[in-house]
Amino acid sequence: MAKPFACHAVAWRKRIIRASSFLLVFLPIFPAGIRAADNVSVLGTHPRWRVLENYQETITHDEFAHRVNDVYCTHGFAPDLIEINEKTARILMNRETQKFFWLRFAEKDDGRKSVPRLWRSAKSLPPAKPGKPLLGLKIALDPGHLGGKWAKMEERWFQVGNRLPVQEGDLTLRVARLLAPRLRELGAKVFFARNSDEPTTPKRPDDFRELARKILIKNGVPQSRIGGNVLDPNDPDKEQTIRWQSEILFYRYSEIRRRAALVNFKLHPDLVLCLHFNAEGWGDPNDPTLTETNHLHLLVNGSYLAEELEFDDERFEMIRRLLSRAYDEELPLADTIALAMARETGLPPYEYPTANTTTKVGASGYVYARNLLATRLYRCPVVYCEPYVMNSKDVFGRIQAGDYDGTRNVNGVERKSIFREYADSVVEGLVDYYSRARGNEL
Repeated sequence: MAKPFACHAVAWRKRIIRASSFLLVFLPIFPAGIRAADNVSVLGTHPRWRVLENYQETITHDEFAHRVNDVYCTHGFAPDLIEINEKTARILMNRETQKFFWLRFAEKDDGRKSVPRLWRSAKSLPPAKPGKPLLGLKIALDPGHLGGKWAKMEERWFQVGNRLPVQEGDLTLRVARLLAPRLRELGAKVFFARNSDEPTTPKRPDDFRELARKILIKNGVPQSRIGGNVLDPNDPDKEQTIRWQSEILFYRYSEIRRRAALVNFKLHPDLVLCLHFNAEGWGDPNDPTLTETNHLHLLVNGSYLAEELEFDDERFEMIRRLLSRAYDEELPLADTIALAMARETGLPPYEYPTANTTTKVGASGYVYARNLLATRLYRCPVVYCEPYVMNSKDVFGRIQAGDYDGTRNVNGVERKSIFREYADSVVEGLVDYYSRARGNEL
């Protein structure tokens, strides 16, 4: 599941995993409308397994086994969840009822039926026109987090002295607004999953108070604290408050699921670009630690944990994503964008200190597979960008310099604004990939 930052010190990651366990372990029995036998993840819904009938005989045995073992289930899974036979795969729908979905394989590559999907691969797009390499491409920009008045609640906020506060949601939205007109000039049709610092979900933390209370009770905290109007970010027991649990249900799970509904049922893009900034653990946000560290990596969906695959909805979403072949498009696209970003920013690739949640994929050295809520729920290729460590000394100085035309001396170096550098590098990667994939070499 998603954590506050994609890469942090090990101690920081352990804290978040412990916090996340409150939400995962017992939540399946609570959401309204879910039957007792259902076993679903945070705010998840009952999977519509019959949808997978549309994918019968669209994939061969070898391709399915490769995707399961080398991309999506690299951390293993319980043997009753997926059983791969010579001509079929038996997929557990629900353990309590012992119901299974049977997927029939195509016998040969040239005998595969067409894959049903709403998004279009680069090769299936109509020919591009000169100067319009992205013509016809539908892109949804998803600026990560919320920012504004929600930034402190999200724990995506820090401030050094009297300097301007750093709020990730505001930074990503600024990049998206610079990126959109550039992409439109190149022929793309561009949508926003978020275009303000207000949530897309109509829910608010108070809507989840009762659910938060039940989660805490089930996790052994029967006398949970309500929490004040504003939680102390340094409170070691904040995770055991109704307020903290209510807030994370709001800004992470409800918000991302709402964006997914917008992407899947209204926008129908060919690609979603999730725009983020990264960070190292900064400690007290009012007196943060600045670091010399700076790096870059990108994420695509995959590398599900064994415990994540126990949830019926996550297992269903993984299988549907596998069968849609989104990975075949998003991995080479992520590799191409990563190399463009590396050239533009000069950043080294991030190396996760553990392989417990990720699997390195692709050829660039910058891309990892990981099961995040957005990369799983958006029903099209998703490239999740994580450049720049916000609390690195260099990046902090560049953020404080703001956006500007041309170049400016920042930290002793003439350079573009960090926001334009980010946007320019993504544009370069997209143009490179789609020009080549459509047969229009630059």
